[in-house]
Amino acid sequence: MTDADTTTLGQETADAVEAAGALARRVADNVGQVIVGHDEEIEHILTAVLGRGHVLLEDVPGVGKTMLARSIAASFDGSFKRVQFTPDLLPSDITGVNVYNQQTGEFEFRPGPVFANVVLGDEINRAPPKTQSALLEAMEEQQVTVDGDTHEMPDPFTVIATQNTVERDRTYELPMAELDRFMKKLHLGYPEAAEEAAMLGRVVGNHPIEDLEPVATLADLEAARAAVGEITVEEPIRTYVTRLAGYTREHAQLGVSPRGSIALLRAAQARAALADRDYVIPDDVQVEAPAIMPHRVRTATADRTGAEIVAEALDAVAVE
Repeated sequence: MTDADTTTLGQETADAVEAAGALARRVADNVGQVIVGHDEEIEHILTAVLGRGHVLLEDVPGVGKTMLARSIAASFDGSFKRVQFTPDLLPSDITGVNVYNQQTGEFEFRPGPVFANVVLGDEINRAPPKTQSALLEAMEEQQVTVDGDTHEMPDPFTVIATQNTVERDRTYELPMAELDRFMKKLHLGYPEAAEEAAMLGRVVGNHPIEDLEPVATLADLEAARAAVGEITVEEPIRTYVTRLAGYTREHAQLGVSPRGSIALLRAAQARAALADRDYVIPDDVQVEAPAIMPHRVRTATADRTGAEIVAEALDAVAVE
């Protein structure tokens, strides 16, 4: 390969990364027509989507978790399905079921709502663990196995789930195996007074979500994901992520898994794309770590949280 070829490939990568950043900004602006404030959380969701991850939104009812997820989904022209998790929901209600066709004399697979480009799992912790586990294979391997037959998920595939944090006596705790499959766990919080006033002004009459149009195609998203995957991650950055994960394992009962380390690197690549950079810097890792690592950490005592241990790791671990 000649120097000219290398230069061309470098420029093509830079152009693709710039296009990925432009896509993220375009979607963020579109979501901003519905969601007032929460710019940071919107960016976090978009870096998760570009980094091939899934997102868990946890907060009290009524702060816009479901609306935010719907707005993200509506900004792309792919398929969208919503699953309302309830205590009587069955795994087959999510994955699908084989139904006997009397005309052909054969069983036919009827896909469930999980077969969509964006799946919203609303109040996921209202369903028992057996039902929640129906998402595990889909989220990790992008496939679903029903009665021994494997069915591929659509590509791209993203799960955005919400979790109720108030009615603990009426919900089920998400198992660690499921939590670990979510790239990020985010909290929205209550809006500022000015933001809430602006939101109230928008919802008088028709809700803006009803008029939201897609601003990106699935091809755009696939190209952006491919570009993000090509962003350079030098060895010192990889070592830095490894040492951050190692700190959590040494100072907690359960630390960040290798899956968590991979998620952090992918999100850092997406964060670099938002800045139109084709390489990752430590700041990208440090911005993403608080959304990716804490929910993977379990402490031995109640007086310390995963977020505190991750904050300590970011302070104690230096880039070498």
